[in-house]
Amino acid sequence: MPWYDLPWERLREYRTDTQEPDGLDEWWAARLADARAQARSPWLTTHEAELYLPFQVHDVEFTGAGGDPIRAWFIDPAGQVAAAKVVVKFIGYGGGRGAPTEHMLLPALGYAVLVMDSRGQGGRWTYGATGDGAAGPENSQVMSRGITTPEDYYYTRMFIDAARAVDVALEMSGGAPVAVSGASQGGGLALAAAALHRDKVAVCHADVPFLCDIQRAITLAPHAPYTEIPEFLAENVALIDSSLNTLRYVDCALLARRITATCLLSVGLMDDICPPSTVFAAYNEITADKDIAVYPYSGHSVPRAHAEWQLRHLRRNFPA
Repeated sequence: MPWYDLPWERLREYRTDTQEPDGLDEWWAARLADARAQARSPWLTTHEAELYLPFQVHDVEFTGAGGDPIRAWFIDPAGQVAAAKVVVKFIGYGGGRGAPTEHMLLPALGYAVLVMDSRGQGGRWTYGATGDGAAGPENSQVMSRGITTPEDYYYTRMFIDAARAVDVALEMSGGAPVAVSGASQGGGLALAAAALHRDKVAVCHADVPFLCDIQRAITLAPHAPYTEIPEFLAENVALIDSSLNTLRYVDCALLARRITATCLLSVGLMDDICPPSTVFAAYNEITADKDIAVYPYSGHSVPRAHAEWQLRHLRRNFPA
């Protein structure tokens, strides 16, 4: 894939031209208050106790948007259901929480990890356990689900799930600030969680984040998932205005203005799934302490060496 997006000099200064909806903070506060009013205490059960020693793995169910049940893994390096340093991990598009074996690096280094399942996904490259109005996970396309109204949009509900996952992690940490992390869709959810929970998220890691500068992305990205929206709107022309309006409420380039966490983002300049300019649209709106790893010859992934950059950043800003 060639360098198809803006040149480097413009990426460093690029800002989205999407206008933020009036009253965005109050709108999100109302959505979150409604979800918390319906919340029940998280339900935890030990998973394969002998298999994962000396760690302890819990299968978690908590309530997300609309009081819907959301599944997660909680992996505790200390073998107790409480830890001072908790990282909330979010998953990329199409995947679910998978198996605990996929998430053991940070517990091996002394961090507890809460891995949130993705509602109505988990049917593609790793598996899930959470439905979205259905009995279980799906191999689904969700970008246009409920898109005509922001209150009903799929990603509105998923952002609420992410904020509620932070609520649960705060219970696990005894109220101490937490970190959030993810790649692609997971990176977008990490940015959203940091914005919606700005007082309690200390560190945000967002690799090649999705859901940033969405109105630009859907006209530029040549591959799914962003292409799901123009494919939908190409025939549903009467829904264009309402759909574009909805996307403003879940645009992480707009929500990023609220982030106070110390941030590390990454971008591949050959990324044809999450175009580089859309990542910079979010990064350039963050006013908190921040850094970005720029990989000129990477697509929608990061080099394996990036993991050590993240670990150094985490150790420095969120020591276990």
